[in-house]
Amino acid sequence: MKHFLRVVTQFFVYLYCKCLWRGLKFVVRKFTGRCELQRICYNNKHGACRTLKIESSLRYSKNELLQSALSVHPDKVEKTIDDIMVLKKINPDTNPQLGISLQASLLQIVGYRSLVAEVEKLRREPYNCDNPEHEDMLMKVWKELRPDTPLTSRISKQWCEIGFQGSDPKTDFRGMGLLGLHNLLYFAEHDKASALQMLQDSLQPKHNEVNKSDWEQKNLDKAIGYSFAIVGINITDLAYSLLVSGALKTHMYNVAPEMPSLLNFQQTFCYLMQEFHRFWIEEDPNDIMEFNRVRSKFHRRILRQLKNPDMALCPHFSASDLHLVNL
Repeated sequence: MKHFLRVVTQFFVYLYCKCLWRGLKFVVRKFTGRCELQRICYNNKHGACRTLKIESSLRYSKNELLQSALSVHPDKVEKTIDDIMVLKKINPDTNPQLGISLQASLLQIVGYRSLVAEVEKLRREPYNCDNPEHEDMLMKVWKELRPDTPLTSRISKQWCEIGFQGSDPKTDFRGMGLLGLHNLLYFAEHDKASALQMLQDSLQPKHNEVNKSDWEQKNLDKAIGYSFAIVGINITDLAYSLLVSGALKTHMYNVAPEMPSLLNFQQTFCYLMQEFHRFWIEEDPNDIMEFNRVRSKFHRRILRQLKNPDMALCPHFSASDLHLVNL
């Protein structure tokens, strides 16, 4: 019986999508004198609310020109808008704002695709200790996080002081490649105060069970908190999954006036690092073995927040004030 009801439901959904919905759109256009793209642009404010609807309209259109608009090169966006206006028989002189709105949204859409490709390229590029640029970035991370402590050698247990697992950090970048290194360096350079505070907090013993001086004298291998660099790479993975799944479209479409960039992604990473740090403290886990549980719960919370089309991370990156705002 359940199978039969499921089949019937799927049939009516199919019927609605293929027939009734298209018929309804035709009636609405005749009644309003506007096509679906016009109604979306005129009835929704700029941002995710508008762009997500335009993206959906283009994707499910039966017209090849409209479908292909989602994957055009950014340099071809303006011509594509002109072609759409001709196709829909819309006079640009009497509808000047429509072309501007469509162009802004289409730039966001193709820009997001380009950002995914750029981030994926960084993720796939492995850390190479024979590459001077890679080595220079890694050394900058150390200098930003340990400005008063010289690194005795490239291979050193000192790397554990900033949260790497062993004496050579290159092994920790295997999962996220250069993307993890780029994010750590950006955080350390552009939000240094927060990065240093988080690093200091991560090295402290949990609660007041161990006095800080006693803890330092005992020279424990690791704190009860978490490893800063490893968490940074892990949060990079979380940000990456949000990006490629499309969940970050809500945020990107609300904060990037046109094409989202790598800078927007790195600022998102900084926000996620700070929020995860607060969330970790709120959850008060017993030890690092609960990291995956806390991370999964944090991930679910971010996903819930991003389901609101008006939700975005703070549109202006601030070193001391990153938070979610309801636009």
